[in-house]
Amino acid sequence: MRAYVGWITGATAAVLVAAGAITYAVAEDGGDSAPSTPAAESADAGFARDMAVHHQQAVEMSYIVRDRTKNTEVRRLAYDIAQTQANQRGMLLGWLDLWELPKVSAKPPMSWMGMGGMPERGDGSLMPGMATNAEMRKLGTLDGKQAEIFYLQLMTDHHKGGIHMAEGCVAKCTVGVEKSLAQGMVNAQRSEIGLMADMLKERGAQARS
Repeated sequence: MRAYVGWITGATAAVLVAAGAITYAVAEDGGDSAPSTPAAESADAGFARDMAVHHQQAVEMSYIVRDRTKNTEVRRLAYDIAQTQANQRGMLLGWLDLWELPKVSAKPPMSWMGMGGMPERGDGSLMPGMATNAEMRKLGTLDGKQAEIFYLQLMTDHHKGGIHMAEGCVAKCTVGVEKSLAQGMVNAQRSEIGLMADMLKERGAQARS
């Protein structure tokens, strides 16, 4: 329950930050001018919707492993990822609210990147890097070193998929603060992939791909 309450608090704060960021960006652009609202099927809206879904699974995965291991290093990484991505998810959903745009789309995920026709892995894996439902269930059955290795492998895949999508926003999105957030995701997740590679090596394992 404490984790759930913490997530709600973080997400709420992130929405307020998102509102402030957009207000600031509009003021910098001309003070009295009206903000430019992205269209429902724009890259800005598509990224916000899809990355919110992508991030939610990372948060869930991180809370699962936190309860499956006593290793301080893995628990700290999982906590940092959960908090960061929950707050970013709050910003993305907050922007959709501010733009008065739907949080779901009838089009396939990542259509805004021109990837709407790509085959899905199925079983809950809606976008590249996402774990399947079976993999999430498996993570919840492992303990100790096994849980740590599987989490680090799943999260490495997850980050690679997330980086690909964030780079798409950097290239295609038009809202400055959203492009900046996407670039920040790229930088942070690349760094974490390197960290997780070292952590896997310490456990006699390696990334799956």
